[in-house]
Amino acid sequence: MSSDMEQYYRENGRKVFLYLMTLCGNADTAEELTQETFYRALRSLKKYKGDSSVYTWLCSIARNAWLEELRKRRKHTSEEITELIEDTSPRPDEEAESEDSRIRLLKRIHSLPETEKEIILLRASQELSFREIGEIFGKSENWARVTYYRAKQKLADSR
Repeated sequence: MSSDMEQYYRENGRKVFLYLMTLCGNADTAEELTQETFYRALRSLKKYKGDSSVYTWLCSIARNAWLEELRKRRKHTSEEITELIEDTSPRPDEEAESEDSRIRLLKRIHSLPETEKEIILLRASQELSFREIGEIFGKSENWARVTYYRAKQKLADSR
């Protein structure tokens, strides 16, 4: 592994893992995809031109790896994806009202179209700027901002 890539992994490995956790909700899958992300990044390191931050570049690679994983799973069975996305039922010890509200919100988020769901999660859990989100999707900062607010409105309307 190149010294640049080792440094990128030290600085961004955990954040990329957490980003993937927001997408897939499964630690094992997120870990596998994190490794795949850095493998792909290593293979394409010469193509990285520095137009975006290393983290947003890695998130773009991670997102593509996740979408590829989803396509593979869809070929096998759509039930696995449904379980991953919809398994937000409360545990028996989580019957408090605030926990119930949080779970309802997560279900509403996961019912959004994939792009809107990702943008909401990137903004809320990763605290990325609209510019960084736009870079991950290969779109403009304004596109990210508008898409975020539309998704937020859908969440508010679905209460």
